[in-house]
Amino acid sequence: MGEEEAGVRPELVREAEVSLLECKVCFERFGHRQQRRPRNLPCGHVVCLACVAALAHPRSLAFECPFCRRACRACDTSDCLPVLHLLELLGSTLRASPAALNAAPCGPRVLTCHHAFGGWGTLVNPTGLALCPKTGRVVVVHDGKRRVKIFDSGGGGAHQFGEKGDAAHDVKYPQDVAVTNDCHVVVTDAGDRSLKVFDFFGQIKLVVGKQFSLPWGVEITPQNQVLMTDTEAGTLHLLEVDFPEGVLRRTERLQAQLCSPRGVAVSWLTGAIAVIEHPWALGTSGNNTRVKVFSATMQLIGQVDSFGLNLLFPSKITVSAVTFDPQGNVIVADTSGPAIICLGRPEAFPALKPVVTHELSRPVALTFTKENSLLVLDSASHSVKVFKVLEGNGG
Repeated sequence: MGEEEAGVRPELVREAEVSLLECKVCFERFGHRQQRRPRNLPCGHVVCLACVAALAHPRSLAFECPFCRRACRACDTSDCLPVLHLLELLGSTLRASPAALNAAPCGPRVLTCHHAFGGWGTLVNPTGLALCPKTGRVVVVHDGKRRVKIFDSGGGGAHQFGEKGDAAHDVKYPQDVAVTNDCHVVVTDAGDRSLKVFDFFGQIKLVVGKQFSLPWGVEITPQNQVLMTDTEAGTLHLLEVDFPEGVLRRTERLQAQLCSPRGVAVSWLTGAIAVIEHPWALGTSGNNTRVKVFSATMQLIGQVDSFGLNLLFPSKITVSAVTFDPQGNVIVADTSGPAIICLGRPEAFPALKPVVTHELSRPVALTFTKENSLLVLDSASHSVKVFKVLEGNGG
């Protein structure tokens, strides 16, 4: 039996490499790494990511399928999971070396809920969560009388600000929040379609409005710049701000033609940027979501949508929030599970591993602390839940 398998396998491998495992445009072998990843076109044909990039218009991202001439856009392509799985079965990059194999599983181990804070009344329908890098305090935006609530690192209430109103320093409908390296609080406000910067005590420093359609997700880069998604415009922006002076120095549009982008995250290890898209806004499935990851130079290095995730996971996944763990793995919140799931590193998408499957109702935001605890904002229980590795848990 073993000899027959040994005799047949090389022949099958050669046939598969010729007919299935090479791009028919450049004739290079598909692989798991970036430019060689097989990409599904909307018409069903498969080409490598490098050819998609070469064929697409640099601004509109539009191109024609080289085989059937159907029009499409680069952002409409997705990983061809059957080919990626076949690469693994036939000895792909992930199986080629023991080092790669050991690096394949997601970093986080299974986490358990250590404690929770907030609760109805303290928080009301919370939408955004952030951690102050210097103090470890937790900042939450919600629908309470004062929209911005700050907790100490143990979960005790510290102070709050941002009343609902029409003044510049008021906050009408907060969507997300981030905290800068020098402890300024940045809030996206859907009420007046603006981005607002406060100091840590609630004094308004800057209001950036009128140039955005609907600001949504917000994040701070390692360089203390602001990343912000505009869900109506379909764009991702970088804002350079002098926070102590309250002056906007520069605004740059990093990415356009995104599909209703909302959540955004940046890896402090690699500088990679993850964005959550909601293609349902363009008329597709109501719960469809897509995670796109760009390199620090804004090259697309990985993406996966609900359909692709559902091929690998036993239940439907609807991504509501995204972050990176300290090892550079992409971690997402799933409201359908509900669960917290590790997708692995962007260049090896997706390598699914659930890290939290219990004690969640509707996770809408998440972030890691310096101690590697995971904070999850649960809008259904109006609370922040702290998850840690169970002592003695090997993985």
